[in-house]
Amino acid sequence: MSSKRKALLTTGKRKTSKARIVITEGKGRVRVNNTPIHLYEPQMARDKIMESLVLAGDVAENVDIKAKVYGGGYMSQAEAVRMGVAQALVKWTRSKKLRATYIDYDRTMLAGDARRKEAKKFGGPSARAKKQKSYR
Repeated sequence: MSSKRKALLTTGKRKTSKARIVITEGKGRVRVNNTPIHLYEPQMARDKIMESLVLAGDVAENVDIKAKVYGGGYMSQAEAVRMGVAQALVKWTRSKKLRATYIDYDRTMLAGDARRKEAKKFGGPSARAKKQKSYR
């Protein structure tokens, strides 16, 4: 006999990073790309991910969280995971209080950040910089 486990899927995005979050009933284990959260490097990225878990409090101790993240840099990946975990915990608990806590702390935990890199234009090395002219 197979026991059905309740699971919830969410995604988090930041710049070009995308994170898929699976949340299930459990003992508070958190894994990012199959690495336990306490071994995840660098330290700043780990702390960024842990923000959403610390703010949730006891809710995070009753669920297991698995995150797969790809694309972008390590901080962008950390923010994508942070956003996905926060959204997952709010959906899991259906708590308005938890939602308000996240929004008061940092709105991007639930709403995301729409900023993207500006496209490069012709006549220069980047989006705004142009080739300099000298008439002397």
